[in-house]
Amino acid sequence: MRQEPAPLSRYLRVRHVRGHTVLEFRGEIDIAAADEIVPHLDRATGRPGARVVLDLSRVEFFDCSGLRLLYRARSRVLSHGGELHLVCAHALTLRVLRITGLSRLLPPRPTLEDALGRPGAPSGSL
Repeated sequence: MRQEPAPLSRYLRVRHVRGHTVLEFRGEIDIAAADEIVPHLDRATGRPGARVVLDLSRVEFFDCSGLRLLYRARSRVLSHGGELHLVCAHALTLRVLRITGLSRLLPPRPTLEDALGRPGAPSGSL
């Protein structure tokens, strides 16, 4: 039986799946959550050639602090020659991503399998 790693905080669980670091955001992603997430996000996105997936499927609330986390992750991964994928199927969060234009820069995939199953896809690039 495979055990899932314990969450690093109530807002984040990090795991490794098929060569990708998956940061699974959880609950309400606001300024308090962002403060807890940033160090873990920076660690995952600061390595050369990092392959990162930001999974928002367990997010219940997402404000501008969450958007800043996504922009930060994208910038850091791209500056280190890595790749970044986003998982999101929540209608309100998808709307915010579209309104802000972030969905064009970081196209959301509906499931983790979709994000992982597209090797070489230009997600997270211009």
